[in-house]
Amino acid sequence: MTKRALVAGHAEFAAGLVSAVEMITGRGNALVPIQVAGLCGDDIQALLLASLKESGARVIFTDLQAGSCTMAARRVLREVDGVVLVAGVNLPMLLDFVLSTTDDAGIAATAAAERGRTAVSVHGGRE
Repeated sequence: MTKRALVAGHAEFAAGLVSAVEMITGRGNALVPIQVAGLCGDDIQALLLASLKESGARVIFTDLQAGSCTMAARRVLREVDGVVLVAGVNLPMLLDFVLSTTDDAGIAATAAAERGRTAVSVHGGRE
C-alpha cells in the first residue's frame, strides 16, 4: 500500500495511533509514524521533509495545534507545494483517512478532520 500520510507526535503517540489503525483496519502501512523525542524544531522539520520525500505522502497529521511538530510542519508547507497539514489528530480521524477511497489527499484529509471533530464527546459530569 502507498504511504499516504505522516503522523507526527511526541513520545510514542504516533506509533501508538498507527499501531491501532493497523489492528483495526489492517491499513496501518498507509501511515508513517514520526517520533520526535529529543529533536529541536529544525530537526523535526528536516525529518518531516525527508520522510515526505522518501514516502511520497502528501498529508501530515500532528498531535498538538501549537506543538513543535505542527510548527515544523507549517514551515514544511512553505517549502513543499501540495502538502496538507491536519493538527490535533485522533484515532477516528486516521481511521477515516485510511479507509477513504478518494485519491485526492486534500479531500481525504478534510473529510477525516471532520470525522475526528465529530468523534469527540463528553458524558457525565458534575451536578
